[in-house]
Amino acid sequence: MQIDHGKCVACSNCIPVCPMGAIYIDPAVNRATVNLDECVECFTCYRGMSKEHLNPTLVRTIRGVLKYLRIRFDPEPDVCPTDALTPQALTWPRIVRQAFSDPLVPHESTGIHGRGTEEVKTNDVTGRVNEGEAGFTIEFGRPGVGVRFRDIQKMTMALAPLPITFEKKNPVFSLMSDPATGTIREDILNEKVLSAIVELKTALEHVPQVLQVVEEVAQDLETILSIGVATRCDGQGDNALEPMLKREGHEFYRGKTNLGLGRRPAAVSA
Repeated sequence: MQIDHGKCVACSNCIPVCPMGAIYIDPAVNRATVNLDECVECFTCYRGMSKEHLNPTLVRTIRGVLKYLRIRFDPEPDVCPTDALTPQALTWPRIVRQAFSDPLVPHESTGIHGRGTEEVKTNDVTGRVNEGEAGFTIEFGRPGVGVRFRDIQKMTMALAPLPITFEKKNPVFSLMSDPATGTIREDILNEKVLSAIVELKTALEHVPQVLQVVEEVAQDLETILSIGVATRCDGQGDNALEPMLKREGHEFYRGKTNLGLGRRPAAVSA
């Protein structure tokens, strides 16, 4: 995202809208400016603000006169009065930022909007995780912190030697140059995104080992992460994961599950 300095009147309304804090008033030019290194191309500022098309020179003149008279004049806080926010043409590798940050853009690798994955919570339909297995979702960057792929790679490379399998229907997996080692394409390592999810599965007995590695690597990351673990319940609704997590000192919560949607029941004989 860019800001047209010919239109900008430095009203500062766009600054609090940016979830990454990437917009600031540059004192050298007295215009709002986007820190392109921190911008994740989420388009929150562009779509989240109403736009007026006032004449920039007129608005600056009025504000200048009223400022001289010690009268404050600002547009409504959710409005860009001169439509100064301007999307830029995105090319590789920067376009990766929008794919992981703009919820209206589908990921090319999966065709899914948002973060590009249905996650393990849809397991009732997708069948990703079987009995005796645990599915992990490791989310980086949310809320409002973001993550560079360099930090994601630290985690994937640490996890790859373990007895785990990375989920192939996942946009991060599609960007791995070598899934066996968890290596991610070098040309995107410095790209920053709003959020990304790494998914994997393992046998239930390896859950403590995976959790330990995640906790150790997390200490060295310049972001925030959250982790979810899921498994199949038996016919009585019980599972072996809950007591295991409690033994490891983790709180256990029944999370979001999409139950029975999209799968037709087996035919019943008369």
